[in-house]
Amino acid sequence: MANSHIALIVGGSSGMGKATAKRLLKAGNTVILVARNEENLANAKQELEKETNGKVETLSVDLYDFNQVQTLAHKLEQETRHIKYLVNAAGFFKPVSFLEHSAEDYRMQMDVNKAFFFITQAVAKNMQTHNGGSIVNIGSMWAHQAVKATPSSAYSMQKAGLHSLTQHLAMELADYGIRVNAVAPAVVLTTIYKSFIEEEQITKSLQGFNDFHPLGRIGNANDVADAIDFLLSDKASWITGTILDVDGGVMAGRN
Repeated sequence: MANSHIALIVGGSSGMGKATAKRLLKAGNTVILVARNEENLANAKQELEKETNGKVETLSVDLYDFNQVQTLAHKLEQETRHIKYLVNAAGFFKPVSFLEHSAEDYRMQMDVNKAFFFITQAVAKNMQTHNGGSIVNIGSMWAHQAVKATPSSAYSMQKAGLHSLTQHLAMELADYGIRVNAVAPAVVLTTIYKSFIEEEQITKSLQGFNDFHPLGRIGNANDVADAIDFLLSDKASWITGTILDVDGGVMAGRN
């Protein structure tokens, strides 16, 4: 499409990132997926292009390798096409009690934000050059409150930092026509839990959290992707700096 835009999705080979990619492709945009695993990227590209007839590009980048992050940032700064949309969707979740947290557990969280920070900076420069854009970060309900059943202090710090970055960037980038928002999901059925649950057991294991949500069920990737798609779109043209709870009512109260 002549009027298509570029959408960059960091962590776009699975889950909420991939579900968002599908919506952006159906709207006629070209999507660039960034993830570490080349096989997962290739599979996501094949699946998405088949379902949408859209164009998917992939970049294999290890967010924990800052040299690779810097290389990506430089590539994005040199991109001549307008990157109109950015979704920071990558994440790693593994409950660990605070007293048992290791330096490596901590690094696995904070290095994600370091990567987001400099990738977003590079994309924002592109958006500034092209007179605007929209950024959505995937935060978390855990950044708002603690859940004793899932101890995750460093993860929650990472997500709270991402919420704060969202608000600061909304203020700093507004003059360039760049909107910055975030979503804060509760328990969502994705493969992010495979760090501590066997992948084939994830669905069954998470059902125990249905009643944790006032609406009576855990979320799915499409629930969150719909909210991200809205925040990216012109329908949200007067919304920036918002942390949107997409959580089945968890932050409203408890059953």
